[in-house]
Amino acid sequence: MDQQERKIAVLIDADNVSRKYIKYILDEVSNHGVPTTKRIYGDWTQPQLASWKEPLLEYSITPIQQYGYTTGKNATDSALIIDAMDILYSGSVDGFCIVSSDSDFTRLAARLREAGKFVLGMGEQKTPRPFIVACEMFKYLEALIKAPDAPQAAGAAPAPVKGDIQELIKAIQAIVEETSDEDGWANMGDVGNMLNKRFPDFDTRNYGFSKLTPLVASLKVFEIITRRTKNPHVTHKLLRNR
Repeated sequence: MDQQERKIAVLIDADNVSRKYIKYILDEVSNHGVPTTKRIYGDWTQPQLASWKEPLLEYSITPIQQYGYTTGKNATDSALIIDAMDILYSGSVDGFCIVSSDSDFTRLAARLREAGKFVLGMGEQKTPRPFIVACEMFKYLEALIKAPDAPQAAGAAPAPVKGDIQELIKAIQAIVEETSDEDGWANMGDVGNMLNKRFPDFDTRNYGFSKLTPLVASLKVFEIITRRTKNPHVTHKLLRNR
């Protein structure tokens, strides 16, 4: 299926997401498909959620009222999970975007993937690791709103939003070793695909870059060349371990 034709249900946990992220959330979803269902869950009688009214109208997001019937129990999580399963069995979507920093959605993400659905998770840096790895892809909300490739003082590399530079270098080196040709060159696109498969939360924006090539170049431990093809309009970026 063409990624741009993928129908995605966007389910947002209002208890764990700030309204300031909503535009960036929907912009990111549009990179992976079409948001055909947009719902947000919370107790809308609570004053702390009053600020959501304007963005819900602007972006046509349906608020789902869920009262907190029992102290200590998160009714919002239960309502979102029940709706997700109903949508799954309806067969009307190809994927889900679950927006929350709560680990309670870990099993839901795993179940949706077991059913063959694309699962995109979004949350803040505090999101527990089990929920992140249960998703096919995971995006940190802080990285979505931070401008990538911003000018840096004295040529310094951007400070990571969420990412260990040494861990990234080791991962890329290993992938290059596995996928390179006899001369040690690996295709940059193939390396990016492998990073996304091995690390659901890998995103060049976590490191302050919008593209993989400038990120890899900033690490200063790889050789990078551009190889021309028979088509004068198509070139390939290759990298090699130094």
